Amino acid sequence: MTDQQVTIEALAITVAAKIPALLWGPPGSGKTATVTAIGKAMGVSVETVIASIREPSDFSGLPFIVDNQVHFAPPKWAHRLFESKKGILFLDEISTAAPAVQAALLRVVFERVVGDLVLPEQISVIAAANPPNQAADGWDLSGPLANRFCHFNWNVTAQSFAEGLVAGWKEPSIPNLPSNWQNEHLTFTKGLVSGFINARPNLASLPPSDPARAGKAWPSPRTWDMASRLLAAANSIDSSDEVKDVLVQSAVGQGPGLEFLSWVAEMDLPNPEEILNDPTNFLLPSRPDRAYAILASVAAAVASDPTPLRWKAGWQVLAKAGDSAPDIAAMAARILARCRPPGAIPPSEVKAFIPLLKQAGLLAP
Repeated sequence: MTDQQVTIEALAITVAAKIPALLWGPPGSGKTATVTAIGKAMGVSVETVIASIREPSDFSGLPFIVDNQVHFAPPKWAHRLFESKKGILFLDEISTAAPAVQAALLRVVFERVVGDLVLPEQISVIAAANPPNQAADGWDLSGPLANRFCHFNWNVTAQSFAEGLVAGWKEPSIPNLPSNWQNEHLTFTKGLVSGFINARPNLASLPPSDPARAGKAWPSPRTWDMASRLLAAANSIDSSDEVKDVLVQSAVGQGPGLEFLSWVAEMDLPNPEEILNDPTNFLLPSRPDRAYAILASVAAAVASDPTPLRWKAGWQVLAKAGDSAPDIAAMAARILARCRPPGAIPPSEVKAFIPLLKQAGLLAP
């Protein structure tokens, strides 16, 4: 695949996973056409809003008073999206939006709230921006707004343009994520991220001091969560390693993303479902960061579907870690204690963690 094809597939996954995406590229490079093509491939409308010519009230809503209470009326474009139930909100020229407008966009981008109107969950958000040195009266994107997006560099090669001009532009393919993709894959990727952050705590939140870098992708609890979701979505459809690499880096930045991906490749961690299916044969790795990642993913897997049988298997796994890695096992024990299924009888393996659970106030009768 070419770099552009990788970017389009990665962008399509963010749309399918309903995670906001931002395309960075020079004017006239086809960003708007690509978003329009994605909407056509999805069979949904694209509502284009030029952020640079809008006022803050176009996103935060116009105030009006009813019965001595202040309400905030959303604009017409937001009503159209609400009525359509699903679609794409395309925020164009976002890097030329004034700082006050960028502030008003915060809830729109991540929470899909416009004025007092909450847009349906099936609305995806895509934005496009020109680099500040190529934008008309452009600003650096504010850190809080930038941290709500996955950032993709949009590069068009002369060859791909020449071929598309003659042969036509290939319509993007939008992946159909399995309905259970989060239950099947998200617990594993969250375990990966949890293990990595435990090993590299300095990368949990690293806001850049330079305004230009703060306006792009950087690591925070929010973007690490986005990275885990994107990686889970990519795993559910067996995307290539190239696409997964781009997705992770789009969320947390190139440096932290590459470090995480290298760590994951080195860990070679088992699937937590396989461990829960056969807990008696589980062997805890001696390497602390690998052990943490495995136990975190096992505990998260149980919490996502806490049946009595899975809950018991989770405690059986933790019991094998209690003696050799008590601190790591304690983290997972707290998670299991919080997700005890109704009527489940604590297995004998819980006894080793009773003092810890009493101290944390998690020991149920």
